[in-house]
Amino acid sequence: MTATPPAFTGPAQPYAGGDPYADYRATAHPFTHLPDLADRGLGGCVVAANDEFFAERENLLVPDRPRFDPAAYGHKGKIMDGWETRRRRGTDPAHPWPDAEDHDWALIRLATPGVVRGLLVDTAHFRGNHPRAVSVEATALPGHPSPGDLLAPGVRWTTLLPRTEVGGHAANGFPVAAGRRFTHVRLRQYPDGGIARLRVYGDVVPDPRWLAALGTFDLAAQEHGGRAEDASDRFFSPPANTLRPGRSRAMHEGWETRRRRDDGHDWVRYALAGHGEIRAVEIDTACYLGNAAGWAALSVREDDGPWTALLPPTRLQPDTPHRFLLDHPVPATHARLDIHPDGGVSRLRLHGSLSERGMRELERRISALSEG
Repeated sequence: MTATPPAFTGPAQPYAGGDPYADYRATAHPFTHLPDLADRGLGGCVVAANDEFFAERENLLVPDRPRFDPAAYGHKGKIMDGWETRRRRGTDPAHPWPDAEDHDWALIRLATPGVVRGLLVDTAHFRGNHPRAVSVEATALPGHPSPGDLLAPGVRWTTLLPRTEVGGHAANGFPVAAGRRFTHVRLRQYPDGGIARLRVYGDVVPDPRWLAALGTFDLAAQEHGGRAEDASDRFFSPPANTLRPGRSRAMHEGWETRRRRDDGHDWVRYALAGHGEIRAVEIDTACYLGNAAGWAALSVREDDGPWTALLPPTRLQPDTPHRFLLDHPVPATHARLDIHPDGGVSRLRLHGSLSERGMRELERRISALSEG
């Protein structure tokens, strides 16, 4: 039986100086290996909030770890790296406290539609000014709805996380089992306060009509539903970085393993967006100069079938996009990248398109996730 991660409730101790993370409360959660559906780098956005007096709503989706400068103050007070609202008040001196249902809210457009598997409400550095509780709902609307469209009467919102107490200066994580495809989430905090980051982990479920219109696209890309299932080493950075959009701008934006001191090699296994046909391969070592992988090989398979070599061990150059055209389309649902002996790879692109089978399976999945 898997142990339930501890819940963090109440404030943390006041900042006492030194490392601001020394007393940060965190624990492992089983869903954080999944893509962050709200990732700003993939297209997520905080489209609206009712209040952001002390700190801007956009900070919620910043990909980097929240920062804390104890000496940073502005005209409105302490400058915090997160979303922070003003203190709510009651109606008069006889009732100075906010009502039980008073709250602040933020609307978040997911970078790509998907099934939410877990939420991380990070209150890092919010010690006595975090909310007492939070709740999260989700909805699915087509197109590009405005805040007014999302808040209109009749929009169906599904509760992902009921009103739940959270702790200050902590990584508050919550598994989700809604089992539907969503495009937006609404974060509520009761009655007010500050939240540093929101992560919405889950499975990407793209629009098949968009993929059909694209024709050829990257079957491994996170934004299309590709994911890194497993890897031999995650020491310096996660293998999922190889599936992110754009080229790496620094080493930490790719996948880098520790230096091997044996005769083995490192690898990543990927699940593609669906059953597809690969026509071209790109292995990029951008920003890896003295630590790029020496050689790379690529294999693919369909479902649980045998692995077939797509690219034999091939010498890689530092800081270089390596492009390989295939003689014919190769069907696959999974891929495996082997690097010899170790090092860094910034991006893997598997250009192709979904097969008829892959498109049917995606359409059936969306239909099943839309029911209920």
